[in-house]
Amino acid sequence: MLEVRNLRKEYGEFVAVDEVAFALPARGSLAIVGESGSGKTTTARMIAGLETPTAGRITVAGEERRPGRIGSRERRARGRQIQLVFQDPYSSLDRRQRIGDAVAEAVRLHHPLPADALRTRVADLLDMVGLDERQARSLPRALSGGQRQRAAIARALAAEPQVLILDEAIAALDVSIQAQILGLLARIRADTGTALLFITHDLGAVRHISDDVLVMQAGRVVERGPVADVLGTPQDPYTQRLIASVPKPGWKPQRRTA
Repeated sequence: MLEVRNLRKEYGEFVAVDEVAFALPARGSLAIVGESGSGKTTTARMIAGLETPTAGRITVAGEERRPGRIGSRERRARGRQIQLVFQDPYSSLDRRQRIGDAVAEAVRLHHPLPADALRTRVADLLDMVGLDERQARSLPRALSGGQRQRAAIARALAAEPQVLILDEAIAALDVSIQAQILGLLARIRADTGTALLFITHDLGAVRHISDDVLVMQAGRVVERGPVADVLGTPQDPYTQRLIASVPKPGWKPQRRTA
């Protein structure tokens, strides 16, 4: 479904992403993990079309994406292939627009429908992510963080994308809400067949949402493979340090004495 080859991004003399390559199969789930500054979000933004690669190729559903400016028709077509859910749903939702209207706007953009069919489609999307009619009539400020993230996911699914990119989509949520969103994403993948590209630093979440994992450090891929293999028996020292830094059950923070 998605193939990335030798992807590179330069900002002046700084290389943010260097020779990144991977493939995401149809209905698959791949996690890209690493510390802040590892290049994982820049990689996601290039795939989503928000950044222009300095070099490399991105192929979606067998079609290579050409560089340069594109028209509105091709932009909408790309939106029906790939959608991106950001870390902070409050900043990505229009604060003056009710949730149901935001989802309806996305449906009309990608799949114009008669009024009755549009209302049904919006209701179905909101129901899929666990939001009801009252929440559909609400502004983003009236919802919790988890509900806003559900709304952002519903809006992304309105395009019926083949690939859904989630850029630290649970990082700002409470642990219990994180579990709910992870369960929601697993159901969406099973029900719709949408492939998931999960950008995160949370190794615990990776075990619950992804089949394969790719580890990035300083813009480069240092390890890749099935989640159980990479997280169970990591080979690269950087991956080993990442896993060792995850707090274990019973861990308590200690104040330094010097």
